[in-house]
Amino acid sequence: MIRYFLTVDGTISEIESAKPGCWISLTHPNSSEIELIAERYHIDMDDLRAPLDEEERSRIETEDDYTVIVVDIPAIEERSGTDWFVTLPLGIFVTEDVIITVCLQDTPVLSAFTDGRVRDHHTFKKTRFILQILYKNAQLFLQYLRIIDRKSEIIEKSLHKSQKNKELIELLELEKTLVYFTTSLRGNEMVLEKLLKIAKIKKYPEDEDLLEDVIVENKQAIEMANIYSGILSGMMDAFASVISNNQNLVMKTLSAITIVLSIPNIVAGLYGMNVAGLPFEQSPMAFLLICALILLLTLIAIIVLKKKDMF
Repeated sequence: MIRYFLTVDGTISEIESAKPGCWISLTHPNSSEIELIAERYHIDMDDLRAPLDEEERSRIETEDDYTVIVVDIPAIEERSGTDWFVTLPLGIFVTEDVIITVCLQDTPVLSAFTDGRVRDHHTFKKTRFILQILYKNAQLFLQYLRIIDRKSEIIEKSLHKSQKNKELIELLELEKTLVYFTTSLRGNEMVLEKLLKIAKIKKYPEDEDLLEDVIVENKQAIEMANIYSGILSGMMDAFASVISNNQNLVMKTLSAITIVLSIPNIVAGLYGMNVAGLPFEQSPMAFLLICALILLLTLIAIIVLKKKDMF
């Protein structure tokens, strides 16, 4: 899908066709849409298709007629009725007349601009627009990281009540997400560093504060991802140890019960053999005496095992 936006009198509006200074938004475009934009603005079709590959890495490159910037953005993916966080590439193409974005799906990073929720946003101020996108992206990473932290706390409380594989798998998924986030944020950090050095993208003094804010937000997101990843990793190890320890306690208790139950079997087995000379053999109270012996031996075994903390 192709949408065209232009800032008029300080307000962003959707327009019918491309004009100089506009923003062209491509969301999951088909081949004909990619071909149309590629021909009109002399962009390599492979470059336009690159952001549609989920494995595309963050990078920034300059060509004769355009500059391409690819960054990773956070997204939500639903699996088995549960929302999980993933990262997707977002392509930003800067030409002489327009700025073009390409993404696999609608994202809150860009919808904030299309809905007019970003102040002082002008489609024709290309450098500022790029920095605003990167700033919004870093903010979204921070927002999702806080959600991940809250989810991990909820799962931790669930694990205290019942240690099941479901909760451990959810923790593992969150830890994997944090690894993806950290990798993506570091890639975006490299793009920011290269952005400072590329002469094709003009730098304006009024944008310096925004650029510093983008770098600070991105670094903060990296630090938060590393901290949460370390916490989750430690939590996984701790609960794995707790589960292993609980299993050992259960096995110890079962072993003690097995020892106690084996005493009646041993005594009954001895008196079940057809041999002469067994104690109480001739006594009319033989059955009661044997039961009393079994009970006595069992109580002794329970007391000994209790003292050894086997129960």
